[in-house]
Amino acid sequence: MEAQNSPKYKVWLNADVMHEASRNWLSELRFIKDEQQFLTNLIKSYTLQLIDETHFSESQKIVEALSDMQKQNKTFIETVKTHENQLLIMVDGVDQIKEEQAYKEAHRVLIIDINAYFKRYRALKKQLFQTIEDIMKHEKQKRLLQ
Repeated sequence: MEAQNSPKYKVWLNADVMHEASRNWLSELRFIKDEQQFLTNLIKSYTLQLIDETHFSESQKIVEALSDMQKQNKTFIETVKTHENQLLIMVDGVDQIKEEQAYKEAHRVLIIDINAYFKRYRALKKQLFQTIEDIMKHEKQKRLLQ
């Protein structure tokens, strides 16, 4: 009965699909790594405004979260590379049911964890841009009043 309920799961988690997903994750994680460097430089450009008392508390949380996300990104890149290298278990032609199931389960967990990471990262990026935008508006108003 269970086999009838899970064919989509088994078809969906075939070696080609998992390989393509891993490649896409690596591509996006590497892009995020570069983007995070840009965000770090952006923060440095606005350091004085970010440490101003009106933005300090929020800025500190953003900077700490960005730092944590950079560490997580590095970990995910290594995890996905390792996962990709282990794909051989799925395509070697040898029936290793337990190992193949463990690989599929690891892939399923990565789907959940990486998608959650991407979602948190987008929210953080949005928050940072909103903070910088507020600072820029405030700076422009100050210049206009002078």
